Amino acid sequence: MVLRWASLFRIQQLSFSESRHPLTLRKCGQEPQQALQRQLCSSLRNGPQQDLACSRDKDRPETPSQELRDKLKLLNGGTPWSCAHEETVRSLMDLGFTEDQVIQLCEGTSSQMPPLSTQGLATLSTLTTLGLNPSSILRILEKCPELSRINGNQLQQRINSLRKLGLLEGSLQRVVAHCPHILTLTPKRLGTSVRFLREECQFTGQQVTEILRSAPATLLEEKRQLQNKFQYAYFRMGIQHTDMVKSGLFRVPLEEIRSRHVFLERLGVYETPDKKGQTRIINPKLKDFLGTSQDFLTKVARASLDEFEVFRKLLAREQDEEKEGQEEEDSDSEEDEAEMGYESEESEQTEYTRRKK
Repeated sequence: MVLRWASLFRIQQLSFSESRHPLTLRKCGQEPQQALQRQLCSSLRNGPQQDLACSRDKDRPETPSQELRDKLKLLNGGTPWSCAHEETVRSLMDLGFTEDQVIQLCEGTSSQMPPLSTQGLATLSTLTTLGLNPSSILRILEKCPELSRINGNQLQQRINSLRKLGLLEGSLQRVVAHCPHILTLTPKRLGTSVRFLREECQFTGQQVTEILRSAPATLLEEKRQLQNKFQYAYFRMGIQHTDMVKSGLFRVPLEEIRSRHVFLERLGVYETPDKKGQTRIINPKLKDFLGTSQDFLTKVARASLDEFEVFRKLLAREQDEEKEGQEEEDSDSEEDEAEMGYESEESEQTEYTRRKK
């Protein structure tokens, strides 16, 4: 079964080499790739015996070295080298992976990334077709091992969904490399997040595309988190949609935004605009406000790191006290409602008894 899968992936890569996104494949002597493709197709039609003959063909792409075979044999607990192993390794080498990278894939590059499976081979093929090089693919799988367990067709559907949102070639590859977890979202979940940004937050389609391009992790957040961040920036700070997108506000956690904002407010450096968008002071530029901690403290707040850290702790304590106070109020309110309900029931019972008499 693995042998057939490996042969299918080899055919897919050879066919794709003639498309507008060619892959760099190892050429076998002077024989054209079309002849090799015909051999592989014939092997699938004629069954396993023909597969074995094909695997021994001297004109096939370079074979794994003996050193690689010995290492993989050790990884497999001493299992004898088989035709299935040969085809799997050749398929990986066709995709551009070196022997060292093949070993990484077969043993798992980390405790989080499992060893390669047939499903993983489909993932590698899809990511290679996307135009990512082997080194980038290894980093992607280290960041997001879950991708190796996603069906190849499902992965391609998710890539197509990102394209439909306006991510063109280049931007799409950068987004996937920077935030591979974006491919763990089903088209339905992705569509839900996009609709929320467009319908409830009132961003335009172009602005949503820019958010996806500059801060793809935004779409991984829960609706409540997104809502809180947007409402704080829009209502509490008076920031408009265009400025949110241009400044990369969605890349910064809400707690960091709140801490910096309140810090500047109490320093008298920031003021929330009124309904007309006017302030009595000139607020700092948003890109400086959202810059690195060093830039924020030296250029905007003009305070030391120690002062800011002390303020963070005091602000966290204030928020905890407010939360506790709110919980107590909610608890008292529930008790009052329960008491009123009890008194109401008692009154109704008294009225019922009186009428009965």
